[in-house]
Amino acid sequence: MKFRFAIAAMATLAMGLVSAQTPTPVPAPAAAAPTVVATPPAPVPSASRSWVLMDYATGQVLAGENIHEQLPPASITKVMTSYVIAAEIKNGKIKPDDQVMMSERAWREGGAGTDGSYSGFPVNQTARLEDMEKGMAVQSGNDAAIALAEHAAGSQEAFAALMNSYAAKIGMKDSYFVNAHGLTAEGHHSTAYDLALLGRALVHDYPETYAYNKIKEFKVGDITQPNRNLLLWRDPSVDGIKTGHTSAAGYCLMSSAQRGDQRLIAVLMGGSSEKQRANDSLALLNWGFRFFETHRLYEPGAAVTTQKVWKGKGDQVQLGVAEPLLVSVPRGRYNDLKPSMDVPKVLEAPITAGQQIGTVKVSLDGKVVAQAPLVAVAAIEEAGFFKRLWDSFMMWWKSE
Repeated sequence: MKFRFAIAAMATLAMGLVSAQTPTPVPAPAAAAPTVVATPPAPVPSASRSWVLMDYATGQVLAGENIHEQLPPASITKVMTSYVIAAEIKNGKIKPDDQVMMSERAWREGGAGTDGSYSGFPVNQTARLEDMEKGMAVQSGNDAAIALAEHAAGSQEAFAALMNSYAAKIGMKDSYFVNAHGLTAEGHHSTAYDLALLGRALVHDYPETYAYNKIKEFKVGDITQPNRNLLLWRDPSVDGIKTGHTSAAGYCLMSSAQRGDQRLIAVLMGGSSEKQRANDSLALLNWGFRFFETHRLYEPGAAVTTQKVWKGKGDQVQLGVAEPLLVSVPRGRYNDLKPSMDVPKVLEAPITAGQQIGTVKVSLDGKVVAQAPLVAVAAIEEAGFFKRLWDSFMMWWKSE
């Protein structure tokens, strides 16, 4: 009798089970498959101590060396200053049309009388904050960076604390800032990887501020100065972002370009010359665009898999992703992606919409290239007493 009951119970259970669907990448357009060749190695910069090439959409590192080595970032620091100023404007702390004073300290430490780059705004006079930003971004004005820091936080030291706070939010784990301009100072350092994250964040969070970096020249009074990023004149797809140079840091360059829907970010630190950093950066960008492509694998709200649920008003839950899952892969390797899931064997109601339940991973040649949490697309409410009792029995029986 128990045997017949068990058979009937298990038959009922089988009718309620729906096997997990293996997630499959979105099919590629129907076309003749191109011949896939091995991706050649990235063109290694000839002199840079540390470098990285990052895909903007995914944040994946496509190539790099010594990407986490802490080094002085020189004037690439000003990208962090730009980010903080943009964030403080968004938060309502300051405004683009604020009048910013070029203080004596800013002029003395970063003005025309120093060995560094300067904007040329007159000492003890004010200028619109937006103009001061352009003087910092285009002309790499150390004086403008100090003046902006003082306006936003009262002092450059207080502003540095803001810089470090925002850097932590961006995920820059190996960076620390002590000034707004990037002149050599003890303890002031970053990494190629962190700076690529910063460039990615500026493009994404504050595109209008980022756009200042593609201005080719800017005039203050009678002084017109060109942007030091030579790539703005060499390649129309390059639209930023920042150069840097000190004797301690060498020649540095963070560059970004967009071709079609794809954007890449390159960072070179510790280079030997202005020409070398430009040539090597462009070579990296060209290599990345030529040999890599970005795909959207899963969209929010769409089911990636369906799983059995016990003790719920519904017997199944659809799992998907909360944010679009993108991946950057060598061109022609899209169909070689292998998705897999890590989902608990037993799921019990109640389940709330958006609740994280497992992880989806996508691998290429045995290496995970993208992953994201799996979340419940819709809620599954707890069932009534008798349904819960029955499911409890069936779960016990299945475990025997």
